[in-house]
Amino acid sequence: MPRPTAAQLAYGSATVVVSTIAMLLLSQTTTGLGVAVISVAALALGLLVALTVPLPRRRGRHAARTGAPATAASPADRQGATGAARVPEPRTATAEHPVHH
Repeated sequence: MPRPTAAQLAYGSATVVVSTIAMLLLSQTTTGLGVAVISVAALALGLLVALTVPLPRRRGRHAARTGAPATAASPADRQGATGAARVPEPRTATAEHPVHH
């Protein structure tokens, strides 16, 4: 099980504190049982919030690729004899999503 991130701990803790105070003020309970029920409910809500905070995405080694694979240039392209601007080739699905075997 991965360790919780700082954002998960912060959101979960803030949820527990704020929801406990809000429920105690709204319910106006004075009994020990009422306070215990509200405390358990606030802890459950804080746990739910902490677990639903989106985790940062990890970038794979292939995520850094930004273009189509390099192709061999003709001698005219290398020398620039054509005088036209070089137009990039369109990307294909295989260039964007490599297949892993």
